Amino acid sequence: MADMEPQTPNPDVSSPQGVTESSKDERTLAMLCHLLALITGFIGPLVLWLIKKDEMPLVDDQGKESLNFQITVLLAMIVCGVLTCVIIGAFLAMAVGIADIVYVIIAAVKANEGHRYRYPVCLRLVK
Repeated sequence: MADMEPQTPNPDVSSPQGVTESSKDERTLAMLCHLLALITGFIGPLVLWLIKKDEMPLVDDQGKESLNFQITVLLAMIVCGVLTCVIIGAFLAMAVGIADIVYVIIAAVKANEGHRYRYPVCLRLVK
């Protein structure tokens, strides 16, 4: 028993997909990347991502994801604005706004748990 080696973690056992080991501060800032979008559009996630992207990998990933989604929402709202001349644009704008709020809240919760969340409908412009 004296010559037993300390046990090392089994490399074959992997964590759930998309979950990362990150500090509480990193998870909080990743969550803020998503929540700032509700207040500032794409400006808040852009600023936070630019400041912390080199220091915190989760913030880098989630900042880009939030930024891409907010750019997608902005483009969708522009299309809705053009379509208001045929009335359907107003209804589409409400649907886009509600989807934006719902997906941002889901993404913020997942980021706070340390997951790398991916929005279901998103143009990947910032890589």
